[in-house]
Amino acid sequence: MTPATGRPADVLLRDGSVASIRPARRTDAPALAALHDRIGPDSLRLRFFSASRVAAQAYVEHLGRSPDVLVLVAERDGGLVALATAEPVDPTTSEVSFLVDDACHGLGLGSLLLEHLAAAARERGIHRFVAEVLSENRPMIDVLTDAGFAIVRHTEAGCVHVEMDTGVSRQALRSADERERRAEASSLRPLLYPRSVAVVGARRDGTGTGAAVLRSIEAGGFTGRTWVVQPGTEVPTVRDLPEPVDLLVVAVPAVAVVGVLEDAAAAGVRAVAVLSSGFSELGRRGARLEDAMLRIARRHSMRLVGPNCLGLLSNHPDVRLDATFSGVLPPTGGLAIGSQSGGVGIVVEDAARRLGLGVLALVSLGNKLDVSSNDLLAAWYDDDRVSAAALYLESFGNARKFARVAREFSEVKPLLAVVGGHSAGGRRAGASHTAAAATPGVGVRALFAQAGVIACDGAEDLAETALFLAEQPLPAGLRVGVLSNAGGLGVLAADVAETQGLTVPELSARLRRRLARYVSGTAGTGNPVDAGAAAEPAHFAALADLLLGGGEVDALLVLLVRTAVGDAGAVAATLPEVRRRHPELPVVLVPYGGPSLPELPGLTRLGSAESALRAIGRAARYAAWRSEPPEPEVPSDRGCGEQARARALAELADRPDGGWLDTDGVVELLGAHDLAPVGAVARGADAVVEAARATGYPVVLKVAAGAVVHRTERALVRVGVSDDDAVHEVVREFEAAVADGVPVLVQPVATGIEVALGLVRDPVLGPLAMVAAGGVNTDVWDDRVFLLPPIGTRDAARAVRSLRVAALLAGHRGAAAADVDALVALVVQLGCLAEEVPEIAELDLNPVLVGPAGCTVVDAKVRIAPGPVLDAGVPRRLRGRP
Repeated sequence: MTPATGRPADVLLRDGSVASIRPARRTDAPALAALHDRIGPDSLRLRFFSASRVAAQAYVEHLGRSPDVLVLVAERDGGLVALATAEPVDPTTSEVSFLVDDACHGLGLGSLLLEHLAAAARERGIHRFVAEVLSENRPMIDVLTDAGFAIVRHTEAGCVHVEMDTGVSRQALRSADERERRAEASSLRPLLYPRSVAVVGARRDGTGTGAAVLRSIEAGGFTGRTWVVQPGTEVPTVRDLPEPVDLLVVAVPAVAVVGVLEDAAAAGVRAVAVLSSGFSELGRRGARLEDAMLRIARRHSMRLVGPNCLGLLSNHPDVRLDATFSGVLPPTGGLAIGSQSGGVGIVVEDAARRLGLGVLALVSLGNKLDVSSNDLLAAWYDDDRVSAAALYLESFGNARKFARVAREFSEVKPLLAVVGGHSAGGRRAGASHTAAAATPGVGVRALFAQAGVIACDGAEDLAETALFLAEQPLPAGLRVGVLSNAGGLGVLAADVAETQGLTVPELSARLRRRLARYVSGTAGTGNPVDAGAAAEPAHFAALADLLLGGGEVDALLVLLVRTAVGDAGAVAATLPEVRRRHPELPVVLVPYGGPSLPELPGLTRLGSAESALRAIGRAARYAAWRSEPPEPEVPSDRGCGEQARARALAELADRPDGGWLDTDGVVELLGAHDLAPVGAVARGADAVVEAARATGYPVVLKVAAGAVVHRTERALVRVGVSDDDAVHEVVREFEAAVADGVPVLVQPVATGIEVALGLVRDPVLGPLAMVAAGGVNTDVWDDRVFLLPPIGTRDAARAVRSLRVAALLAGHRGAAAADVDALVALVVQLGCLAEEVPEIAELDLNPVLVGPAGCTVVDAKVRIAPGPVLDAGVPRRLRGRP
């Protein structure tokens, strides 16, 4: 039996309860024997092909004396309820089996154990599972076939033989995410849609947080039952609640919270919002309190928001619960908000109230002890009442998972986000161009761009963009028409549009002639369109109608200024009917000068052209991201990954702290992924001459010592060396500058557009891949994009297209177009390498020459360092709740 080496992983079951999966311990033997004793005869026969209890107990004894068997167990409500084993068949194959307590059937434990078992097996180099299952054991067959792993199966003599690849495919991740979404929705229902609530910590004198929350609940018109827990009343403690409640709001001093949670568990409370502060934000003592709180919550399947939070709002008409102390109540709508900061949550609520933005829910996450943004997105994914989600985050507990969950959410609903604490103030120190460019905010921007997250600059910006998305259709493109009754405002708006990545296109002559009938002269018929300060309402409406129906813009911005020569209110009143005739195009109105305006259905009203164009630009880019075809799965070559990582680990064995590789090491590490630089390495002038002759003059010579970086600045690269004498001269100069016998890389002279590729490790987000304009001026051009692996073809192509150097790659001024597909393939391979070799700390491929018929890697630098620490034999997800 494998000894325990990792912390338990808490997982959600289908009924919303919590189980804990961990490696088995030797001390589990009595509990394992009891599990095999209490299962029914049918379960016994399906597992052991026999109803013999002797065989079952013999198997338990076998596990106790078999150290090579990987064993995971699941605990629920303090008892051991399930078992999963992987017994070696050969060095890369194990036979798997599962046993789940009869009382826990149908909760998804088998699927969760399989997922964790496969992760643990991969860490041990086990790439294949096999299983023998009776044909009538349909639930177990479904577990194996529905997990999303690549499988082969056949049936013989009433038994199904299954072979399964343990590699993580996209389908396997989607299957796991789908299971977790269903479980999250079930477990968070008492929190998001409570039918009863109790408040503990409300002072009798009406002061303090608890009393403020109680007033909010009463003022909000909560439709369910409310209990107040106070000493000296009919409910002096939480244990005295006359019935289990869905939600408990806790506003007592930090030192008393653990006792309240113990009482809540005894009273059957299903969800808790801890508003109290004084926990991990204050140091170790508070962190210990949080550990105790989390243990109670997990042991009793109780979801917990906070601590140190604002509370939560459930604004659905059937609930109407305002369990916050914000004093702000926005209108009801479809936006669900998760905020790590209570203060930012209040600002977003207030902005929503002022803008008339409908909010369905606000969950203040606080210290994110249990409920996280990932959990909320999973619960909101299938919730038809949620039309969009907005997040304010200051940290990512599991950034890689957030990237995947956010992407899946964005594929069906808009997801807006503001991230605090990721400014560029702390530029990362590093010798490579990639590391120098990877500022803290770079990784967050890369994550959002790939996941389709709509990044916003602040609470007000987030609310304005959310209002646009709630009221308007997504723009089909980036073309904006601007219509105003003040020409100067239109010109300024056109300038702002360009900064938002939008275009204000010149209108066709035909459309301008039609517009000219409603303006004085032709000067105002361009784009922006100037209707004039005295524009008649009917004429203004006709102009808007022509712009929306002309097929030349994707959105319309209307700028309306109150003047003494026109009736702005009457003009605005004509627009809803125009908008009704063109429902497919978004229309935003920005009134200036405080005109008295009526209700304008179908239009979104914002306070400035800048805010309107920001919202349009963000919505248009999201629409473009969402309209792209599904990302094909990136094929993986397990052998390439193992070969590259083996080289990295061999280097670390010689120098545990890592360092820069020499060229031979770089070639061996990168060669399997077709990322190695072209050429041959030689030492000494005669050997370099021989290599140059084999390559064919002229050649490029460069120092290949791993410790030497930025070689061009040190004159350690020579291009166009044309004969043997020149080679001897260059080698002498290299040796004088570095050392005798310094390795020299001999390369052919290649041509093409210079591009740079790179990798660097972010301590939170993991590997970041860079695609940039290359050459010696790569830092000067500042033309780069970062990506988070895994990188698919779609993401790689988008990154390449976004570069300014893309115009050169496409063939500038008659030049031959470069092989962009080959470059995209190289970027995808870079992403594979980043995932497969976590020991790569920095990598620069610069330049990569992209020619008409492929790519040539000219120069490569790699620094290795010890990779992320993993518990031996235990998957990452077993080191804590994902």
